[in-house]
Amino acid sequence: MEKTISTKLMFSDYLRIWFKWFLDPVGNFLNQIGLTPNAMTLLGLAGNTVGAYFLAQGDLFKGGLFVLLMTPIDALDGTMARLRGESSDFGAFVDSVSDRYAELIILGGLLYHFLMRGDTLGGILTFGAAAVSVLVSYVKARAEALQFEAKLGILTRVERYLVLAPLLVVDQPLWAVGIIAVLANITALQRIWHVRVQGHARMKQTQEKRS
Repeated sequence: MEKTISTKLMFSDYLRIWFKWFLDPVGNFLNQIGLTPNAMTLLGLAGNTVGAYFLAQGDLFKGGLFVLLMTPIDALDGTMARLRGESSDFGAFVDSVSDRYAELIILGGLLYHFLMRGDTLGGILTFGAAAVSVLVSYVKARAEALQFEAKLGILTRVERYLVLAPLLVVDQPLWAVGIIAVLANITALQRIWHVRVQGHARMKQTQEKRS
């Protein structure tokens, strides 16, 4: 069974291209001082956990700032692995799993903040944002396991961070989780539809081969 290949780049791919002039020198420096790509991945997870702590305490500015500062780490670990010539499936797996942990920890801290304030709407929107964020990633992973491609969408992980962090810094958490809850759900539906189209095309090809 052949995998459907797409040459369409995601927003995160464009960011890596646009900021290659910055990422490569910094990644090379980090490699030279002995840091590994996986260490950078875990550092990003630790930084986001600190950010989640501040969010849980109600300090949205510090929490949002930590989340904002940790966002480039995701690009740096991949850059470091490429420069070292050590890109691997396991490294990509660790990176992906750490990303899921980080996102849920951040939204968990925010959920705690809303619950302690008795903000029911904020709690519901945060839960919705967390649920559909996981769903977006699951749809992609499940599609790829079935040899489909599902990288597209209006609000992938990078865009979610770019929505979340700045709005937390300016003390607009409801807008942040509300936008994510709505647009990430649309993203999941976009991916489901995209896989449906590929599935029908594959079925048609199979039937033509048999006829």
